[in-house]
Amino acid sequence: MKKHFTFIAVLGAGAALSLASFVSLSTTQAASEAPLLTESTPSGAPTPVQLAYYMEDSTAESAQLSITYERELTVGDGDTLMAMLTDAGADRRDAHAAITEMSKVFKPRYLKPGHKIILTLRPSPDPEGAAELISMKLIENVERDVLVSKADEGYVSETIEHPLTLEVAAAESIIENSLFLAGESAGVPPGVLANLIQVYSFDVDFQRDIRTGDGFSVLYEQYMDEAGELVRSGNILRASMTLSGKEKILYRFETAKGTIDYFDPDGKSVRRTLMRTPINGARLSSNYGNRKHPILGYTKLHTGTDFAAPRGTPIYAAGNGTVNYAGKKGGYGNYVRIRHNGTYQTAYAHMSGFARGIRKGKRVTQGQVIGYVGTTGRSTGNHLHYEVIRNGKFINSRRMHLPSGKALKGDDLAVFSAMLEETDAQYASLVGGTVLFASTGDAAAAGNCQSAEAPC
Repeated sequence: MKKHFTFIAVLGAGAALSLASFVSLSTTQAASEAPLLTESTPSGAPTPVQLAYYMEDSTAESAQLSITYERELTVGDGDTLMAMLTDAGADRRDAHAAITEMSKVFKPRYLKPGHKIILTLRPSPDPEGAAELISMKLIENVERDVLVSKADEGYVSETIEHPLTLEVAAAESIIENSLFLAGESAGVPPGVLANLIQVYSFDVDFQRDIRTGDGFSVLYEQYMDEAGELVRSGNILRASMTLSGKEKILYRFETAKGTIDYFDPDGKSVRRTLMRTPINGARLSSNYGNRKHPILGYTKLHTGTDFAAPRGTPIYAAGNGTVNYAGKKGGYGNYVRIRHNGTYQTAYAHMSGFARGIRKGKRVTQGQVIGYVGTTGRSTGNHLHYEVIRNGKFINSRRMHLPSGKALKGDDLAVFSAMLEETDAQYASLVGGTVLFASTGDAAAAGNCQSAEAPC
């Protein structure tokens, strides 16, 4: 009696093996992808035979071609989008079409190092072929993604918005070692601390003026994502620094003309003609005055103030003005000089490089980045050499006396005064009803605080 199979009739062990081998050779695609099926002859047969054969490959091939996978790319220096896509295995024609479509909502030339791109790809049925590009998502920033997807006729692009929630936070702390350590322990984001230093840079020498027992408080904006995570900080709304028992409190305010600045409780702007410290987080390493030059070996006038800082630390324009020199200058190395008015000029030396666009004749604004800390010229280490020139003569930037900024008047002052009370109330509510450093200076107004030098 003969046993019948789905595709092959078994006549004997040798014939079965020969036929199985033939089927295997003729269906190499299926042999690597389709499930193996087996069946044996009845136990009473003289020679048990197992036949191996494979299903048709159409089902397996269809399943394979429906599989997609993702690749995450990070834009690096000098990368182009086309090269990134093709290097990731995408078909060149798909890549070109997707980039063309993306250009409608985002220009590829605006890609920056660090941008993330997520590709969805489908492998080609040809082992040597390029993958089909199903979609490309650019994470432009925390608020927006750009998505390009394959459709029936080419690609379509869209933007996906991620709305952020604006919240207001408050923190206060006593300084024991440094402002940054105190801020970190109070949960203040590093960017807020950097802005705090810049706001007070007109009046405070952060290397000499801060002592153990001093304190600060800050009311600031923060932006939260849909998961409730902090993604970036915003403006400082209110700030206070108490140094040696004396409080300096400032409020952010926008005038009717649209000018935004920081003002003391009387409505006087903190802004002065020049910043005393045109760099954040630096250490004062050498003062103005006579000293023994570390390279030349003899005593001479040190015409500026040196601030030691890591290479690449941003350097700011100390005031509004016009660049009248930008380039190499002997022992100064990379050097920028800015004329602020008919009286004052400032100079910045030993920079590792210049900020984009900084050249002779360029107008700059106070706080604008003009270059980066380095050690070019006659220099023994990374630092900024900062000079202030008044009427053609070098002066000590640490001792210069500059007029205070403009004072609010009329309607601006009235609006500011009302805002001041609201801001103080908001701050007090966020710190639990007790204010460590009260703007009034009145202990009774500060809850249970007994002294501006001690915590509540």
